[in-house]
Parts: sequence; C-alpha cells; structure tokens
Amino acid sequence: MKVVGFNCSPRKNGNTSHMIQDVFKVLNAEGIETELIQVGGKDIHGCRACGSCGKNKNMRCVFDDDIINMCVQKMVEADGIIIGSPTYFADVTMEAKALIDRAGYVVKMNGGAMRRKVGAAVVAARRAGGIHTFDTINHFFTIGEMITVGSTYWNITLSRMEGDYEKDEEGARTMKVLGENMAWLLKKIKEE
Repeated sequence: MKVVGFNCSPRKNGNTSHMIQDVFKVLNAEGIETELIQVGGKDIHGCRACGSCGKNKNMRCVFDDDIINMCVQKMVEADGIIIGSPTYFADVTMEAKALIDRAGYVVKMNGGAMRRKVGAAVVAARRAGGIHTFDTINHFFTIGEMITVGSTYWNITLSRMEGDYEKDEEGARTMKVLGENMAWLLKKIKEE
C-alpha cells in the first residue's frame, strides 16, 4: 500500500509539510509506503477547460509544461492521497487549486480512477478560513468518489509562522490520529 502526499505550500519545509510528515510517520509505522511531492512554489497553471483530456483518453492533461501530469500519475498509482495546503484568503493556495482542477478533470474524463481511494486534507491556518480550505480539498475527494478520512477534530492546525505547528499540541495530535485512521481504513479496504 502507498500514500502520496502533495505539499501545496510554497514553503517546502513549513507547517504544512510537517503536518503531512507526521501523518506519514504513523503510516510508515503501520507498514504503508509514503511519498511527498512538493507542489507549492512550482510554476504551474490552472485548467484551461480545453477538454483535450476527455478527447485523448490517455489520463493526461494536454499541457505537459509543468508537474501536473506526474502528480496525476502518482494519484492513480496510490492507494491513498493527502493534499495539504495553508490557508490563503480563506481558501487553498493557487498551486493546490491548479492541482485539484486539472487532476480532477483528467481523472473524471478518463473513467474515474480515484474511485474508492482514501483521501485526507490537511490544512494550516493562521486563525480562520481553514474550514473553507479543508472543504475545497474534500470536494475534490468526494467528486472523485474517494473515501475521506477524519480525526478527533478537523484536520487543521493553527500555525502561521514556520515552527508554529510544533507548538500546536492539539493539531499535532489530530495529525497522529489522522494517520492512525488512514492506516486502519487502508488495511480494511485491502482485506476486501
């Protein structure tokens, strides 16, 4: 089993990355392979609604000038997907939105390869807006017919500045339980 995580924060080693890594620690301890893909800070663009992915039926966006096709391939190959984003003006980063829109369109237009995969959103927020960011990512999972995973609280931490996540004991505990729940669900699905 494998879970791929997408860090959509432009801060490669910031709070969002640390959150994903904490979930990964639990997954790794349960024997689940993990891989982190840095999306934030990359030069990517949004969906142009050209419809070529639906016409070509090759599980690829026709625009191959950034990392999105690689991300789509990683999603298709994985059993579980984590998308992490800090909260920017009460929503996901531009990179997260481009990933969601383009990957979502490609997968839906090519037979729905995300169906019944396990998905988890992780969100860093300074103070507010995190629920909307969390919902945006979960909308991607639910329209792809994925199974979303929760924790003891929403998968959000109050952390703005680098290092703030480590100070948020409840947020760190939430990520740990998220990892436990994700591992449990992945194993139950695998038993079927």
